[in-house]
Amino acid sequence: MKYVKKEFYEIFEEKKSKFIAHLFPSKNFDEVMNRLKKEHPKARHHVYAYRYLNELEQIVENSSDDGEPKGTSGKPSLNVLAGNELINSAVIIVRYFGGVKLGTGGLVRAYSDSVNKVIKNSELFIYEKLENLTIRCDYSELSKLEYDLHLLEINILNKEFNTDVTLFLQATKEKLNILKSKLGRNIITI
Repeated sequence: MKYVKKEFYEIFEEKKSKFIAHLFPSKNFDEVMNRLKKEHPKARHHVYAYRYLNELEQIVENSSDDGEPKGTSGKPSLNVLAGNELINSAVIIVRYFGGVKLGTGGLVRAYSDSVNKVIKNSELFIYEKLENLTIRCDYSELSKLEYDLHLLEINILNKEFNTDVTLFLQATKEKLNILKSKLGRNIITI
């Protein structure tokens, strides 16, 4: 599975109609939709599709034709996202009608092609499930531990300083297992 970390857009034209496809992280959906409606007030349609993983690692999907004939825009756009194994990603296609009707098949192709074009020209990242780990160490071991965390590309979510230091970490299971095998006796996993 793959995802995007930032917004990308591409313009696709078909028989004088203009399709502006925006691909972005699904968590920004409301913000991007509001911005695009302000930027393109004369556009006929703001079709969307998104896919994301919920807290149970289930894929949640949704799409809208936004006034286009049923099943000709939102669902084909969603199918392209699914076919490219994109998750935690959304696409909004802004359409300006060019005066020539495309028909249902033409609409399906145009929306699918616009989403394929923006995906092709986007930077995609491989999705890895992240897990959390909490560890406790003495102050004297903190700098070496932080160095090891940096080398392993393990995220430090938070640090708590008391009589010792508690670190809240996040990384893939594999990286956390490598870290655990390197930890000294004085470092405790919680």
